[in-house]
Amino acid sequence: MLTIRTVFAAFFLLAFVPVQAAELLMFRQAGCPWCATWDRTIAPIYPKTEIGKKFTLRHVDLYGSRKDWPQLKVPVRFTPTFVLVDQGREIGRIEGYAGEHFFWGQLERLAEQAGK
Repeated sequence: MLTIRTVFAAFFLLAFVPVQAAELLMFRQAGCPWCATWDRTIAPIYPKTEIGKKFTLRHVDLYGSRKDWPQLKVPVRFTPTFVLVDQGREIGRIEGYAGEHFFWGQLERLAEQAGK
């Protein structure tokens, strides 16, 4: 039988469990020229934008450890691949980097899919 103390303790613990915020994962690999282009054109301004403030950017080595990878709909095959993740699950992705004008529009569409 649950006591009031047990129920209170459970609610107290749940109140401090962090909610996983949505984030943008950038899958990359060493020597990727499009990753380097993204680094020059978008990386310096990304965290200063509204969308960059909503979705923290995390770089992921395509050939590194997969223990912290989210649940992906399909495997990542190309770099850069940008995967929008919410609650540990893929919302959508951008494969490749076709330039900054395309990137921002594609990212806005992903944000709409996430409802953010």
